[in-house]
Amino acid sequence: MATEFRAAGRKISSNAVQTLVNAVGANLSELAAACSQLVADATGAVTPELVDRYYGGRIEATAFKVADAAMAGNGPLALSTLRHALATGADPVPLVAALAAKLRTVAKVAGANGSPAQIARELGMQPWLVEQAQRDVRRWTPEGLVRSIQATAEADAQVKGLSRDPVYAVEHAVTVIATSVRGY
Repeated sequence: MATEFRAAGRKISSNAVQTLVNAVGANLSELAAACSQLVADATGAVTPELVDRYYGGRIEATAFKVADAAMAGNGPLALSTLRHALATGADPVPLVAALAAKLRTVAKVAGANGSPAQIARELGMQPWLVEQAQRDVRRWTPEGLVRSIQATAEADAQVKGLSRDPVYAVEHAVTVIATSVRGY
């Protein structure tokens, strides 16, 4: 992709490339069209901010983007990403599974002592995942983590048949998680 910009005498940062792929997806024809559009319309270097201005509304909503926003305490972003994911065909079950996976990782790391490498070996996890969870755990109180795990477990049962409204169950879990983060 950077080749297209170089051929046009333009620069694009690696972060802008990643932002463009996140926004447009991995379909080569869509990426090529987006590159052509940016080369034709924008002047100067292509930055993540420029890509976001052109394609920010198209960023794919995934279960893990929903979970990341909720775990960061960003309720409005988590809910809007969730609604976008559901509107584009995402199933509530994997959405709840992503929330549960993130919470489970934070809970495991919260009770572990040692360096990230030691904890990773002990828990059978990747070191980068442990480091991320260690950053996340600082935002949580034990009560907030328990409340979020309980809400996610309840949502899991509801999306698997105990509720007539699985969308509400996921929205409720996302809201509980986002509002349980320390300081929010």
